[in-house]
Amino acid sequence: MHTVHIAAVFPGQGSQKMGMARDFYDTSPHARAVFEEVSEALALDMTTLCFTDDARLHLTAFTQPAILTAEISIFRTLVAEYGLTVDVFGGHSLGEYAALVAAGVIPLAEAARLVHRRGAAMQTAVPVGVGAMLAVTGRDLDLAAIRAAAAASTVDLANLNSPQQVVLSGTAEGIATAAAALEAALPGVRLTRLTVSAPFHSRLMAPIEEDFSALLKDSAATWSPATAGRVLCNVTGGFYPADDAAALVDGLTRQISGAVRWTDNMAAVPAGTAIYEIGPRRPLRGFFRALGVTVTAITNRTTARRAFAE
Repeated sequence: MHTVHIAAVFPGQGSQKMGMARDFYDTSPHARAVFEEVSEALALDMTTLCFTDDARLHLTAFTQPAILTAEISIFRTLVAEYGLTVDVFGGHSLGEYAALVAAGVIPLAEAARLVHRRGAAMQTAVPVGVGAMLAVTGRDLDLAAIRAAAAASTVDLANLNSPQQVVLSGTAEGIATAAAALEAALPGVRLTRLTVSAPFHSRLMAPIEEDFSALLKDSAATWSPATAGRVLCNVTGGFYPADDAAALVDGLTRQISGAVRWTDNMAAVPAGTAIYEIGPRRPLRGFFRALGVTVTAITNRTTARRAFAE
C-alpha cells in the first residue's frame, strides 16, 4: 500500500440524533443528492426520518440507513468542497458500510437497501427485552478476566473498542450474571447497561446470517471490490483484501454475530495518518485517544470549516 496520509472513519449505531447532517443538506447539493438517492432507493423520505422528531429513527431498521445517509452526505460534501482525499477507510459496525460506500466499493443505494434489511433482520432475530449489552470501561482492562466472565455467563465480547472499553452482548440474564462476576473480579471498572433494542454482535444474531449472506451475494454483482484493500474489516481487525467480493461477503456476514475488533482496526491505521471521524456524533475519537492518537471529528458545518477552511 502506498504511503498513507488521510483516514476517514465512520461511527455506527448509537450515533444517530435528530437533525443530523441538516446543515449540510441545507447548504450542499452533494448532501441533498445523497438524501434523495437513499429516499428513492428505500421509498422512504430520509429528510423526515433524520430532521424531524420521528420515533422510527431509533428503530434499528430505520436507524441504520439514516446514519448511512447522514455520514455519506457529510463525506461527499467534504470531498466536493474541500478536496478531501482519503487513503484509508474504516467504520465501526454499521459504519463499515459507510466506509465501503465512501471507498467506492458498494454503491450508495445498494448499501442503503442492505442496511435497511440488516437492521430489520437484527430487530426480529431476538424479541425486545430478551437481549442486553453491557459496556465495561476502565484503565488497562484485564481482557482475560472479562473473557472468563463472559464465557461463564454464556455471553459474547461484542465490541473491543479500545484498551479502556469492551462491550458484552447476550441474553439479559447472562449479562446480569456477567456484571455480577465482573463487579467481584474487577473492582473499580465501570459497568454500563446500553440502551439497545437487540444484543448486537452476539451468538443470538447468528440465525440471521445465512439469509443475509445470500442477500450480500446477490448484491455483490453491483460492487466494485478493487478498492476494498483500503477498507478496514471489523471481524479480522485488518484490511479487506483487494478485488475479492467473496471476502467482503464473508466479512459483512460474520460481522453480524462476530466481535467488532476496533482496537485492532485502529492499530492497523499507519502511524502519522491524519484521521477524520465523520458522522452525527464522535464516539470513535475517544477510542483513538486511548491509544494516544488524535482524531478530528466532523459532525457539522462548524467543525468542517474549522478542520478544512483554515
